[in-house]
Amino acid sequence: MSLIDWSVLMITLLSIILYGVWKSRGTKNIEGYLLADRQLPWYSVGLSVMATQASAITFLSAPGQAYSDGLRFVQFYFGLPLAMIVICIAFIPVFQRLNVYTAYEYLENRFDNKTRSLTAFLFLLQRGLSTGITIYAPAIILSTILSVSITYTTLFMGGAVILYTVYGGTKAVSYTQMFQMAIIFGGLLFAGFMVVHLLPPEVGFTDALHIAGKMGKMNAIDTKFDWNNRYNLWSGIIGGFFLQLSYFGTDQSQVGRYLTGKSIAQSRLGLVMNGLLKIPMQFLILLIGTLVFAFYQFHTPPVFFNKVEVESIRKSQYSKQFDSLQQEYVLQQESKRKQINEYVVALHQNDNIRQQDAGAALKISQAEADTIRAKTVRLVRKNTGSQKTNDTDYVFLSFVMDFLPVGLVGLLIAIIFLAAMGSTASGLNSLASTTVVDFYKRFHKQEESEAYYLSASRWITVLWGLFCVVVAFFASRLGDNLIEVVNILGSFFYGTILGIFLVAFWMKNIKGTAVFYAALITELFVIAAWYFNVMAFLWLNVLGCLLLMILAWIIQQFLSSAKSA
Repeated sequence: MSLIDWSVLMITLLSIILYGVWKSRGTKNIEGYLLADRQLPWYSVGLSVMATQASAITFLSAPGQAYSDGLRFVQFYFGLPLAMIVICIAFIPVFQRLNVYTAYEYLENRFDNKTRSLTAFLFLLQRGLSTGITIYAPAIILSTILSVSITYTTLFMGGAVILYTVYGGTKAVSYTQMFQMAIIFGGLLFAGFMVVHLLPPEVGFTDALHIAGKMGKMNAIDTKFDWNNRYNLWSGIIGGFFLQLSYFGTDQSQVGRYLTGKSIAQSRLGLVMNGLLKIPMQFLILLIGTLVFAFYQFHTPPVFFNKVEVESIRKSQYSKQFDSLQQEYVLQQESKRKQINEYVVALHQNDNIRQQDAGAALKISQAEADTIRAKTVRLVRKNTGSQKTNDTDYVFLSFVMDFLPVGLVGLLIAIIFLAAMGSTASGLNSLASTTVVDFYKRFHKQEESEAYYLSASRWITVLWGLFCVVVAFFASRLGDNLIEVVNILGSFFYGTILGIFLVAFWMKNIKGTAVFYAALITELFVIAAWYFNVMAFLWLNVLGCLLLMILAWIIQQFLSSAKSA
């Protein structure tokens, strides 16, 4: 990056951090540290909720997801608006009325200690792993920019976020997320404009969409029902509804955001805002990915986008094989570019026959390019010794670094860092609050001062931060696109946790012991269903929730019968 880009990056980051530190000054108790004294307005709540979900993974991986798989990932969010309505009606009033710090406190009142502890433990495991992956995402950026080992950049990013979160707590996170989202929205709009602007003069926005559509990248809606299809209308509305309901309704990283609201009405307005804006925002991010794909039809893309791995293989025994594939790929791209130009001319002339012929040739050419790419990926895997290699997380970053003008590069890198800081800090804060409230304060029998528990919260934040850094070191071995990895991981637990809360709310005759054992059995079934590839991951949320409710009812009937006998 240029000196100007570094200046833009550092000024943006320092301004946001210093503002958060300034706004969080004077935090003297655990309520201020974990819940910002419950005094935030609805717009702060809404932006904080959005920023918590919109991690660096969103801005790194979602464009790469669209580049490789099209727009169909947007269907993942179709259940979100309905989930927001249910949470506003059923969840928020309960949490606010009981004046809880975490969602899991309610479960002890409704069930018992062991059910509360198990649910909190499942959350801690899921959120700890997910937060580790969110630390890995910005480490990718630093590694690419500085051409250094991702080990060092992971340590740096982990340490920076730990310090930021430990000092400010929720108040710093919530206040800075307002400005983060404003910068993020502005930067994304400008990035989308620049992708179109960098297309050849004779190629416009609609031409780019036509090209992306011909190559299968405009597949936003898929109405065909298929258990094994990750993203279609039905998995998005039904499976996505269950996942989003659990994420926003029971995940402390989100519950902690809207518990900061001044009132029930303010918390509800914040969630409604999220429900209205999230799908358009995600669609915009994915659309940028499809536009980048269209852009690379006129400019030769890298045969492999991870520049660190490319440098590694060039120094290995596979160097000649890689160079041969690279040359073959460049020649193939030059041939394909002629077909692209032919297709654009046919578009402008409204010549349907030529469009069909050029489009058919284009698809064949794309298949040839994909074959060369697949060979390259296999070669990279040989070099790394890992069968989990994926470069889609580097697609947007590579475009930003290679083609965007000076100044904008620094701003977009800052956006990704800001997203990383906001979501990771929220994750660490929720891990600390759950650990302190649901475990430490309950099992540390001696009553202590607010200052004592504030100090304990900060130290526990540090410990969780170190755990997440360790997880980040293993994230590169997961292989899949990071945004998919995080959601697959969440789907292992979200259905079970949601089922526990729905039983607590609406199945009043079922007691804690039945729910506890139902949760253990359900988790085994969910993990087995994923391991044996029974269904796409979004359906795991439906399976977990419904199975827990059914098993809890059956076990309760058995326990009641045994007791009466």
